[in-house]
Amino acid sequence: MVKGIVAGLAVLVLALTGCQKQQQTTKKQDTGPISVEVARVTTRQLQRVVDSVGTLFPDDEVIVSAEIEGRVDKVNFDLGDIVRLGDVLAHISDEEQRYLLQQNEAQMRQSMERLGLKNEKDRVTDINDTPETRRAAADLRAAEQRYKRIRNLVDQKIGAQADLDQASAQYQAMQASFDATLNQTRNLIQEVERFKAVVELQRKKLRDTTVRAPFAGSVKERQVTTGQYVRPNTPLFTLVSINPLRLRLEVPERLAPWTKVGQMADVSVEAFENRTFRGRVSRISPTVDQTKRTFVTEVQIANPDSLLKPGSYARAKLATEKVDEVKIVPVRAVLYVLGSNKAFVVNQDVIEAREVKVGDRVGQQLEILEGLQEGETVAITQLARLDTGSKVRVVAPKVEDKLSKVEQKPSE
Repeated sequence: MVKGIVAGLAVLVLALTGCQKQQQTTKKQDTGPISVEVARVTTRQLQRVVDSVGTLFPDDEVIVSAEIEGRVDKVNFDLGDIVRLGDVLAHISDEEQRYLLQQNEAQMRQSMERLGLKNEKDRVTDINDTPETRRAAADLRAAEQRYKRIRNLVDQKIGAQADLDQASAQYQAMQASFDATLNQTRNLIQEVERFKAVVELQRKKLRDTTVRAPFAGSVKERQVTTGQYVRPNTPLFTLVSINPLRLRLEVPERLAPWTKVGQMADVSVEAFENRTFRGRVSRISPTVDQTKRTFVTEVQIANPDSLLKPGSYARAKLATEKVDEVKIVPVRAVLYVLGSNKAFVVNQDVIEAREVKVGDRVGQQLEILEGLQEGETVAITQLARLDTGSKVRVVAPKVEDKLSKVEQKPSE
């Protein structure tokens, strides 16, 4: 039993000795210098580029509706079809409209004949030249001449007073008839104009039986079928014009001084990852959305091959004339920790952790707004193991970061 106790104590001693050696080894590793690669904080010229994501919209979009009621007897286009300006999209039965037009034209011609007009474009220039007015004027002149003759006979004591009274009454009646004829002729002239308006309206209704494309574009949706009975304002087709397209962007208000009409833009979409489309800023909203603190900017993009589709998301980069001197470090030099960005400055092989404020990303480089000075050296590897006071050993980088003198980066 004594031998067992002695053996157990020996095992315990050996275990404690091993743990102590392991702790000493770990402590030695923790306190040793950490091998890091470093980079210098440099200053470069940075051309500002407005970078924003938006949605593509058609240049024009319209719902083509019926303007008269009737039964559709022909549909010529369907989803995705390309139409030209004036193409017949559909046709509504026009039989009833043609009968109504014939009736209205007959009424108009009847009124025109009473005025002596033969052509629709003819107008009454002198009311006294109309047939009924000339007839009434002739009757009035005859009654006036008869009255004057009888009055002369009566003045000469050779005519009867009764004949003079009868001639005077007839003359007055013809005068009243002439005035009434003038009024009727004036009313008839207005009636002719009214009939002409009715005829033109009926002709328009007859034309409206043929539904035409208001602009060149494509059919987004067909909402009518042959045989369907439609009424005014019944939607028939939805047409879109997709060349050019409008890219509507929401640009942060701080970028307003850099965004101008006529500015060229490089546009990319997910469907064409390796292709860039060129556009031009065509419109800028004069107001800022108070909830988002952004303003709407429209970029017009040529789309002759219909590759781009309305409704797609697109990213636009608008190169500006603004060039700033900025401090730049590799992206790897900044570590995001607990809500803040940190960089680790190497000073005589000792780390000083600093909180930094970052700006735009320039490829694999990052703009530093605050926290670092030009010429300082920062670690770009092993950042998770570093903190203020950590000892490091600088090693040569495997790949040197190279910057061009002037680089472009979108401002997000």
